[in-house]
Amino acid sequence: MDIDALSDHVAAILGDVVTGRAISHDQLTIAVEGRDIVETITKLRDDPDCLFVCFIDLLGVDYPGRERRFDVVYSLLSPRHNQRIRVKVEADEDTPVPSIIDLFPAANWYEREAYDLYGILFSGHPDLRRLLTDYGFEGHPLRKDFPLTGFVEVRYDDEQKRVLYERVKLQQEFRNFDFLSPWEGTDYILPGDEKAKSPDVKAS
Repeated sequence: MDIDALSDHVAAILGDVVTGRAISHDQLTIAVEGRDIVETITKLRDDPDCLFVCFIDLLGVDYPGRERRFDVVYSLLSPRHNQRIRVKVEADEDTPVPSIIDLFPAANWYEREAYDLYGILFSGHPDLRRLLTDYGFEGHPLRKDFPLTGFVEVRYDDEQKRVLYERVKLQQEFRNFDFLSPWEGTDYILPGDEKAKSPDVKAS
């Protein structure tokens, strides 16, 4: 079955559950609502013309400008038909996405990772807690609005013989670059550029 036939077949077996589909780089991507993800994954796994029996990956994507800012992306493989498929679900910060652990136990740590790094919630998960960050970590570090410096820094203190957590202190304030191109310059005077920007300075 070629990729176009697979796309039509998936649309036929899932019906109105599919809210969008696209083919890119010889791989099919379908979009469904979060409430339909368990039904969708079940049909893709069990249908004899699909047989997506290998769970490959689950990841989050952050679009902070959207009302439902997250995409949860599931990647599945069908060894029998040598095909891959991606399933996308939109999610917000408060509404959980149903867990697929009962279908693919391997999704356990992937869902925990998405929760840890993005704050995406999964209902029905037996142990939804942080996976990669430390105890008491603030925020979710892969969100686009998470500061690049983080909130705390970790160091080992040789005198106290222990690891210390301290609030991040920036030694220099960031400059406010308000131009789109590095060749345009600013509309204010940067320290040290007073003479260059002064209209009284004449070229010799």
